[in-house]
Amino acid sequence: MSQTAADHTPDSTEAKRVLGIEGGGTKTEWVLARPTAEGGWRVLQSGMLAASNMKLATDAQLAALFSVLPGDATHVGVYLAGCATEVERARLQRLAAERWPAAHLALGSDRDSAMAASFHQRDGIVVIAGTGAAVHGRYQGRQEKAGGWGQLLGDRGSGYYVAMQGLRCVLSSYDIEGRPSPMAKSVLRRLALNRLSDLVDWASAADKLSVARLAPAVFDAAHAGDAEMLEILLDGAKILAEFTAAVARRLGKLDLPVKLFGGLFEHHPEYRTMYAERLRRVLPAASVEFCGESGALGAAWLAAGQPETAPRQELRAAVPDAAELAVATTEQRNPRSEEMDKLPTARLVRLFIDEEDYVADALRSSEEAVACAVDLVAAALRKGGRLFYIGAGTSGRLGVLDASEIPPTFGAPPELVQGIIAGGALALHSAVEGAEDQPAAGALAVIERGVSAADVVCGIAASGRTPFVLGGLAEACRLGAGTVLLTCNPARRRDGQSWDVEIDLATGPELVTGSTRLKAGTATKLVLNILSTCAMIRMGKVRGNLMINVRISNEKLRLRGIRLVAEVLQVSEEKAAVWLEEAGWDVPACLGGVSADAGATSSPRP
Repeated sequence: MSQTAADHTPDSTEAKRVLGIEGGGTKTEWVLARPTAEGGWRVLQSGMLAASNMKLATDAQLAALFSVLPGDATHVGVYLAGCATEVERARLQRLAAERWPAAHLALGSDRDSAMAASFHQRDGIVVIAGTGAAVHGRYQGRQEKAGGWGQLLGDRGSGYYVAMQGLRCVLSSYDIEGRPSPMAKSVLRRLALNRLSDLVDWASAADKLSVARLAPAVFDAAHAGDAEMLEILLDGAKILAEFTAAVARRLGKLDLPVKLFGGLFEHHPEYRTMYAERLRRVLPAASVEFCGESGALGAAWLAAGQPETAPRQELRAAVPDAAELAVATTEQRNPRSEEMDKLPTARLVRLFIDEEDYVADALRSSEEAVACAVDLVAAALRKGGRLFYIGAGTSGRLGVLDASEIPPTFGAPPELVQGIIAGGALALHSAVEGAEDQPAAGALAVIERGVSAADVVCGIAASGRTPFVLGGLAEACRLGAGTVLLTCNPARRRDGQSWDVEIDLATGPELVTGSTRLKAGTATKLVLNILSTCAMIRMGKVRGNLMINVRISNEKLRLRGIRLVAEVLQVSEEKAAVWLEEAGWDVPACLGGVSADAGATSSPRP
């Protein structure tokens, strides 16, 4: 661990604002705290961001992550996985000093912050099992470690190790049995893959975090009686216990307290039990306890100079204002469906169909705002800008869906319209806990996508108050980009920042209370369809009502392309097919070079 300090850093208790940051292969936790005059601590802010392992993150990625954290801290502790050498510490020192030039800096590895969170000034052994794994011990000023060599050569007992061993067993079992095992089916479902051969392709390109996220599938299979998966877990617990015993022996103290740290121990108590049982066999005098403290609190304690007391508070995601959420239209009960569980099927279906009338009414009442949004987006795209959708849950999925359909429909490059979803690709088919609750995460996503003043960012939030979305919009505004907020809650609070265009669809309460995948989802998808399609029309990618830039990628589109060319050039479908084949099934080329600018064309084929 290393420390530096600016000469003018405030020393008084009241002036201290201590920022603790711990980053690993799965996430980065942070906390901003202030020591109190009574000797305690007051936690001011806390949050969670993307992974920040120094061996996996570039300088630009770390700088972007630091940029969305509080900049007014007087003491900053940054403890990241992979910060193990003087070269890495110097790199971290440079990046932290650029962000917090006047602050007192404390730097080091996530092992240091885990040790501080677990023991503060006392001696002991910390066993970390998250995406990666390592054992770190301290006794009378001496330090020893084991494991933590990274996923290629080490990390035994980690989430990555458990998941990778499980994947290997899946394929071996298939080779022997000739059919997918229950574990194989679980993995395919979690990854939304169709075949085991797809799994091989996925694994060859997957990063460490993506693989580690499959560890719960191994635990589930073990619970269901899969002996091979259980053996993988027992092996991981065994090697971590052996590492712990080795560290204790090298320190010359066999009864040091042991604290368990990291997501694998936190989310899977059975793994703690397996570890404790195996540790008793090799180190019977040691006591074992799970550490529920955040490493970010340990980082703050180190940054503050290791005071008598440490900031002790369970870190939670930002909690929405309960009163604000309670009055949201999307959270109200719908009187038309209060007894729908008692309706016969025919009447139940009719209820849902009739309810869609409110969607059309909501769209008509927001027509002017939607038109303003179309003009804003079209103007940006014509000048070389891009459109970004940002959302969480259903809203995020709808944004990604609309963005994904632009290239095949209009022949546009995939970067022209992009979707940003809280929690990343995993959130497209699985819920990601707490992903939508962090405004800093939304801001970071906007930065990492390279949003500029030439672009437009459309925030999608049914309630109008999703922190991830508002944080992303605020960052887009700071960068000078155009901003659109799309909600289904006209009753939302409006005392905060305003956006260039605000669309509030009055879809009303859902038939299933709070389920915004229903009317709100339908209305949202329609607005996104209108927004992107009208913008493409304004860019000349539609002639009349024909998608003249369609990309032909299957038989259905091949037939559509033939009909389109035949109609535009007034020839038979047989001749259109010949011309299209000669043009490599490139519709614009076959039409004679249709321009993407305002519908202008060169001369069509004779």
